[in-house]
Amino acid sequence: MRALVVDRSVPAGLRLAEVPDPEPAPHQALIRAAATSLNYGEVKYVIAGQPDGAVPGWDAAGVVERAARDGSGPATGTPVVTLADGGAWAELRAVDTALIGTVPAGADLGAIATVPVAGASALRVLHRIGALPGKRILVTGATGGVGRYAVQLAHQDGAHVIAVTGDPEAHGASLRRLGADEVIAAPWELGEPVDGVVELVGGAHLVDAYARLAEHGHLVSAGHAVQEDITFPPGAFLGNEGRHNRSISSFYLLACTGLGPDLTRLAELVARGALDPGIAWRGTWDKAAEALDALRERRLHGKAVLDLT
Repeated sequence: MRALVVDRSVPAGLRLAEVPDPEPAPHQALIRAAATSLNYGEVKYVIAGQPDGAVPGWDAAGVVERAARDGSGPATGTPVVTLADGGAWAELRAVDTALIGTVPAGADLGAIATVPVAGASALRVLHRIGALPGKRILVTGATGGVGRYAVQLAHQDGAHVIAVTGDPEAHGASLRRLGADEVIAAPWELGEPVDGVVELVGGAHLVDAYARLAEHGHLVSAGHAVQEDITFPPGAFLGNEGRHNRSISSFYLLACTGLGPDLTRLAELVARGALDPGIAWRGTWDKAAEALDALRERRLHGKAVLDLT
């Protein structure tokens, strides 16, 4: 099969190559991928940590080529969306059936490929914050893949959404179309405390956002767009004066259970137009270097999709 493999001898760090087909374990289905979406984290960090010849990639959508031998998961021929720690940038991938969601027939598999890391991360962050109706929810890094999904999902669940972007003038209108009630440049601009924070930037944003949590508020750290030290000032964790019972948490997506139903739900929402996948770049995988450069340089506000067929 063809795949994008790590190759440090070429400028992009990747090249198209022929590699052996994967051999699924009994609890895995073999998927023929139609499209994959690229995430900043894998482009910036994962490729650098992989040996030459490795096939990276977390997100892919396609069709079941061969159902799992243990009888779990979808049948052969089913359109699906998949998540795994590698192997997505290839024509075929073997995936645990617990990490497969089904896709409505006829859906754009390129759009669906944006769902696994970005959509599922946003959904899990909001689950951790708790019931959303009437709550004030802050989303930092709101123009990225996870941020865009978080704004939409929080809005649909009845939250008052405040989106943070480095350039509100340029991105304010699009974020409001997604459901943001307010658009600001930094957490310190907040006028009132918030009940929950979807924190995707790190550094000073995380510190400032935590300082603006209301009593019982919860900040969930799910991204580190900036590589800055996180230093809290003295007294940051005092619980008096309306700061009682505030919390910070983080999680690892692949350690979460029940991701298959999450992927199915998100795929259905994207397929019927209830969620905007926010595709900022799309092309064939022979143009992967162009997408990789745009992501590394933070020139994309949204998702990059590679069509593999």
